[in-house]
Parts: sequence; structure tokens; C-alpha cells
Amino acid sequence: MGPLYLKYDRYIECRLCPHRCKIPEGKTGICGVRKNTGNKVELITYGVISGHAIDPVEKKPLYHFFPGYNILSIGSYGCNMRCDFCQNWQISQNHQPELRVNTTIERLLNEARQVEKNIGIAFTYNEPVIWFEFMRDTALKFKENGFFTAMVSNGYVSREPLNEITEFIDAFNIDLKAFNDSFYKKLTGADLDSVKESLRVIAEKGKHLEITTLIIPGKNDSVDEMENQAKWIAGELGEDIPLHISRYFPMYRRQDPVTPQATLDTLLEAASAHLTNVYLGNTGTSSGQDTYCRKCGITVTKRHGYSTRLLNLDTEGNCIKCGSRIYRHFTFQVSNR
Repeated sequence: MGPLYLKYDRYIECRLCPHRCKIPEGKTGICGVRKNTGNKVELITYGVISGHAIDPVEKKPLYHFFPGYNILSIGSYGCNMRCDFCQNWQISQNHQPELRVNTTIERLLNEARQVEKNIGIAFTYNEPVIWFEFMRDTALKFKENGFFTAMVSNGYVSREPLNEITEFIDAFNIDLKAFNDSFYKKLTGADLDSVKESLRVIAEKGKHLEITTLIIPGKNDSVDEMENQAKWIAGELGEDIPLHISRYFPMYRRQDPVTPQATLDTLLEAASAHLTNVYLGNTGTSSGQDTYCRKCGITVTKRHGYSTRLLNLDTEGNCIKCGSRIYRHFTFQVSNR
């Protein structure tokens, strides 16, 4: 991988994401956590966490990556997007928290070892891309100890850093915020093409990939847009890529009404015409959460909230009725760590 920054006379250019921030000495880029300290761009939140928890892997959401297991989830502060509808704005738009809580990789590893049915660690809550150095060092150590790694991200990252990220992250959930560039430019400060390119790279590398789209009434809720998105995912990434269509709630600077259930149901139907595994999220019900065998139609997983019940599956994650592969990542063997 090339350098994450280039030094010029009056500034340093950060090359981690497509913003290519030109950062004067003593200042940070858009993300608020990568600072020009004179000779380099330094991550000022290395080891700083905004929160951590033991979550069901379904909460990320990752429905097709070791369903029914847990994962240690951690996050920090800052983001390289400026979404006015951010559901985690208290940490993503907060770059200098009053209370800084630090952790170490060894402490996280020790905690992960003590959790029952824990498959590893997930970098989530805020944007993990901007936490690159700490995420890399932590993920590599976890993988050395037999764990898996996951990342929940907006996908706004440059190609070379992403290539390296795919070497130490096993599973991705990418937030595809809309399928029109106007939405991205006006509401996030980013661009759609860069995120699409990240999705292609992750799929080409053979990493586990799931996608989430938060549906905001009047902004990205048209059937045509969802059909275009689903067709693109099926054609460019694969029709088996799980898509999570998530309900929006008024948050941060946007006060649009909550996404109607009828809208979510309509978009679920539209996306399901092109994709095998489409789910509804953030609804408070079990509607649109179950997994079915794409070949014979039998129910193989029932979900309610983050509770998961596996049905009609063999020990390898295949349908017991027709033998079709449902889950590539199904049984996690706990080794002597």
C-alpha cells in the first residue's frame, strides 16, 4: 500500500478516503480525528473508544455470518461523512469528547476470550475507516488468536487502503445510503461512485458482504430507486448479497416522519424481485427478518429482534430438504486461545 498521506510545504494531504483533505499544521481533516502534527497525519483517537458491548452478530446487522453467535463490538469518535440524519451523531459528529476512555488491544482480546459464543470483534458505531491504524493493529492481533473480524462502514475509503483492510477484515456491512448521487452530495458530503467502487472491491476479494440502506421518506424511498439498486447489486456483486432495508427515525438535524411500514414492505417486494436475501430492520416486529432456502422455499432461520432460531439446517449450514448452501460461515469452532 502507498502512503496514507503526502507532505507539501503548507499542508499534508490525507489519502485515506476520497475527500483527500489538505490539512494545515495543527488541524484535522473532515473526520476530525486525523491531525497534521507537523511531519505526518496522526490518528488522535488511537485506543480511544466511545463504547463497547457484546452484541448478537445480527445487530450489526450480519444475518449470514455465523448466525446466532456473539461479537465484541467497539467504536470511537468521528466520521468522514456529514449525514444530517445520522443515527449515531452523538459519537460520529463528536471529535473531542469530554470524557476520553482508552483501551488496549490486549484488554480487548482478554475480554473476547471470556465471552461465550464470541466469534471475534466488530468495528462499528462510528466510522471505522478513519480509525485505520487502531483497527488494523487490533484486527491482526485478533486474527492471530483465531478470531474473526467485522466492520460496519459507510464504504467511503480510497482503493489502496481498502485493499489492505480486506486483508484483515473478514466481514463487512456497508451502508449504501441511497442509489442516487444527488442524495450523497446533498445529505452526506460524499459521492455514490466511490461507495459503489468499495462494494465492488470487497466482493471481488471474496469477503463476506452485507448491505444496509436506511429509508428516509421523500429522499430515497422510491420503488424505481430501490429496483435500480437491487439490480445493480445482483449484477455487480451477486444476487445472494443480503440487503437490509432499515426504518428511519427522526434524528440529529433531520425531522422527517418515521418511515411507514407500508413503504418498507413495498421496497422489500421490489428488491426481492432481484435479490435472494432481503430483510427489514429497525421495525420492532419480526416482519421481513426470516431466511428461506432459495431453492425449495423452506424456512431455515426465524428472527425476532436479535433473537435467532435456526431451522432445517445441517451442521454445515445447508438446507436439510434440498441440500442447498444457505450459510458459508456457520459453525465457529472455539480453539485454545
